[in-house]
Amino acid sequence: MKLHELKPASKAKKRSKRVGRGNASGHGTYSTRGMKGQKSRSGASFYPGFEGGRTPLVKLIPKKKGFKSIFKQSEIVSLSDLEKSFKDNSKVGKKDLIKIGLIKSSKSKAKVVANGEIKKKIHLSIDSCSKRAKELIEKSGGSVKILKGLDANTDLKKNKKNEKTKQGANK
Repeated sequence: MKLHELKPASKAKKRSKRVGRGNASGHGTYSTRGMKGQKSRSGASFYPGFEGGRTPLVKLIPKKKGFKSIFKQSEIVSLSDLEKSFKDNSKVGKKDLIKIGLIKSSKSKAKVVANGEIKKKIHLSIDSCSKRAKELIEKSGGSVKILKGLDANTDLKKNKKNEKTKQGANK
């Protein structure tokens, strides 16, 4: 078979409708446009979202939908999850939490919250921890080490207040 012998399948190519070629063609006089109206005139063209002159749906829907916070929220890990997932006297870090599936990635911050009880000794190193969760872990014989300096939720605010009072006292 050669290139000049190739033909499309039968009925694959349909002739285009030729309008405005007299009444005998079956599409004469108004050429399938109707008598009056915007679409019957020459040069009528519409953009894809045009709805006949009424306010388009795209304009009726609010433009901005919510916002994306620049302050990323922490992924929350409860004490009951730690109790179920780890053995007694185990060392737990972010990598261990990712392996089990309690947090999604090492880039996101993780926070332990006092939701449930813990009876096992767990030595935890994590981004942040609530006061109550820290108390319960230490009460059970474990320890909490907060990564990257101060606990963002509690200690940082206290330090800022202390600095302001010290500056006021020095003046």
